[in-house]
Amino acid sequence: MAPAAIIAPSILSADFSVLGAECARMMDEQADWLHIDIMDGHFVPNLTLGAPVVAKLRAHVERPQQVRGRGTFDCHMMVSEPMKWVREFQRAGCDLYCFHYEAAVHSTAATEPGDDSDQKTTPKDLIRHVHECGMRAGIALKPETAVDVLWEILDGREKSEVPDMVLIMTVHPGFGGQKFMASELPKVKAVRERYPELDIEVDGGLGPSTIDQAAEAGANVIVAGSAVFGAKDPADVIAALRAAVEKRRVAA
Repeated sequence: MAPAAIIAPSILSADFSVLGAECARMMDEQADWLHIDIMDGHFVPNLTLGAPVVAKLRAHVERPQQVRGRGTFDCHMMVSEPMKWVREFQRAGCDLYCFHYEAAVHSTAATEPGDDSDQKTTPKDLIRHVHECGMRAGIALKPETAVDVLWEILDGREKSEVPDMVLIMTVHPGFGGQKFMASELPKVKAVRERYPELDIEVDGGLGPSTIDQAAEAGANVIVAGSAVFGAKDPADVIAALRAAVEKRRVAA
């Protein structure tokens, strides 16, 4: 059976003028995690926020009491040098550091923002470093990346080099409010068939009208931005997303 449903509102759709209060409000509305999009203007053509802001937000949301627990800060690192930011975000209060495969295979092994290195890193190196820093590790795929690049990583013999979560993007990363790409759901299904107990996250265009497709494919971690933050009753939307995942999870 797949893991339990986790609903992670994307704070990219929140009111940034009162961001701390918005994060606390989502937890009151029965969200499980908060999905925090980190964009550097290089890996994607947009800028959002950095570790100092995440540290301030951490004061508004209680740390999770257990692995995968409520209050998890799920930091989606849309950055060109993901190895450099691991320690900064660990210090800021990140619980799950989710980097992009596409960045990891083209970035350096430097481990601090101000450092340079001629040595290249790999996804496995990065996962191990995230784990060594005390966080869970996620690996994300853009729509144009084939899912089979994950098999060698997920089948690794060294547990420290295996990710705790896979994120399948159902939009092109970089901007909120895009249309859901159902074309990416076969990737979700393929991962779920091979790894029935793995957390599989989907991000982009998720809401009441698209959740059934994502849940049917096998996703259990649901990122929703405007569908939750823009709702008259966010708790109702969160409950509906959770129910759709749980219905299919139990039936599987």
